[in-house]
Amino acid sequence: MIEDLCAKDIMLKDVIVSSPTDLVAAAKLKMVRANIGGVPVVDGDELVGLITHRDVLLAGSEAMGLKVRDLMSKELSTVTKSVNIKEISRIMADTGYQRIPVVEDKKLLGLITQSCIIRAVADNIDKK
Repeated sequence: MIEDLCAKDIMLKDVIVSSPTDLVAAAKLKMVRANIGGVPVVDGDELVGLITHRDVLLAGSEAMGLKVRDLMSKELSTVTKSVNIKEISRIMADTGYQRIPVVEDKKLLGLITQSCIIRAVADNIDKK
């Protein structure tokens, strides 16, 4: 049942990431090539931020020469792998965030996007 689903059940596990020292241009290219709106920023295995296509657009044309650390969001809403889908949906609705990193001890385990939620609902809508 959908109420029983947790972050570990619906998260993307093969997540495209950037480093804080990458150029913004490189992070944007990753997003364009993968047709995604944002990437978590990791230093080693540790999640340190998130950069989105919107961040890049708002920074203007001079952003391409900056480092990812200069534009990334550092204050993030994250969840652990045991948080249920209802709470994840509530976080997304309350914050307006379209992606929520799944972490354990600051290590990035996966990413939950709005598409993950929609897919989980669609796959479980008729199950009882």
